[in-house]
Amino acid sequence: MEDIRNLIDSHREWLLITATGRSFPLKNDELELEIFPHKTLFSFLDDKGFQTWRVKEIQTSNGEIILHLSRNFEREKAKIRLVPRISAQDLGDSVELARLEKVNRIAEIIKKNLPRAKLVRVDLNKDNGRFGQIIFETPNGKQIAVLTGVSDNLTPEILLSTAIMWQTKLSSRLKNPIENVWILAERKRAKNLQKLHALLRENWKKRVLIKEFSFSDSENENSLKDLPALEISQLWRRKKRETKRFTETQISETAKKIVQFAPAEIDVVFARNGETLRFNGLPFARVRKIFDREQIWLGVEKEKRVLSENVFREARKSIENLKEIRCFESSNKRHEIYRSLPEAWLESVLRKNINLLDANLILSPVYHQFRAERDKIDLLGLRKDGRLVIIELKVSPDREVIFQVIDYWRKLENERRAGNLQKAKLFGDLEIKNAPAICYLVAPTFSFHPEFDFLRQTVAPEIEIYRFNLAENWRENFKVLERI
Repeated sequence: MEDIRNLIDSHREWLLITATGRSFPLKNDELELEIFPHKTLFSFLDDKGFQTWRVKEIQTSNGEIILHLSRNFEREKAKIRLVPRISAQDLGDSVELARLEKVNRIAEIIKKNLPRAKLVRVDLNKDNGRFGQIIFETPNGKQIAVLTGVSDNLTPEILLSTAIMWQTKLSSRLKNPIENVWILAERKRAKNLQKLHALLRENWKKRVLIKEFSFSDSENENSLKDLPALEISQLWRRKKRETKRFTETQISETAKKIVQFAPAEIDVVFARNGETLRFNGLPFARVRKIFDREQIWLGVEKEKRVLSENVFREARKSIENLKEIRCFESSNKRHEIYRSLPEAWLESVLRKNINLLDANLILSPVYHQFRAERDKIDLLGLRKDGRLVIIELKVSPDREVIFQVIDYWRKLENERRAGNLQKAKLFGDLEIKNAPAICYLVAPTFSFHPEFDFLRQTVAPEIEIYRFNLAENWRENFKVLERI
């Protein structure tokens, strides 16, 4: 036990995590381990005040402390974890050091594969340190820039948009302008980048190049490989797959009754295991049939609880609260209920006003957030002429949205060409035309990123994209101001 007390004292801050997943940051002087001849007591401070428990068992694992506790003559039991915390400064320093080490290893791979090249710069980008930036010079004096991700959460869309903007800046330099930027990525990410890269205009395919690299403990196995620029026609997979036909689902009696409390605000989304009810896009109830009995869970986010009695009275009370907060004239626009899932709110408004966006558009009666492989398309529609329409919604500026939507286009086009969408009967018996899908990007006017129009010009002209500018007060009055 003394070892445990010393371990607690060795870290200034700890994260106390309960069995339900709730966590509390605590300093070591807010944790107390008292050792007596016949018992050990553990005390800590949380949102309920200062608590004392009897320790039944203590374990350690990878620096964590796991405590099994009891009190009130063992009528109450608990299990908590203590996880050591480090300061934000220490964490930032260690992350930056690891990222610098990675970008230097990548620079060594370039040097090994291009022995006559001279490294000019090896650094992290100044904005957030998530990108490695390398500049090297070839024997003939030409400089080439290299961009690589040193953070695990960088998508191909982020890497490509960053590379394009960096190339634009480097090519406009008066001294040593740089015409080519390489994006270096490991195998899986590089292959996805190569597919996205195929959707660029030809001049941009020449300015931004994709390279694949691999790390190995053996320096002899560290490699750098060119990935050729693909044509769009090379993306289509010939092999057809088995397609499940989608059938319309009937709304349960429980869901119908709840919808009647606020029919203008509530919609029902079907999933594999039941229905989700949303109030202006915010999920607040879930209905599932278990052993031929409809069961309902009520609550927002993690606060869901199963209702067995007074179901509709509780549901009505919850809806009255949502009506007051999640509306344009909200009594508290800083409330989490008002601010959560704004794009889902916009999507629920758009579904009711789809003719204002395009009078010739039919939304799929089956699919909300159609899945293209593992990604979700906000809305999928069909024009009366049979053309598929991908609808992507944004309520805040997002530089990568243009590349996100064309990647959806690629994946959807693959399914369409294979005949999978027609077989799935997404639009009942309506025929899907043998023509590429169209992309609609919908957002309030000031929610399009300032670089949107420039990045749009880097996309291959055969991908048809429309921009819809909405009025900023779309929650109160949905209005399309401009279609470009």
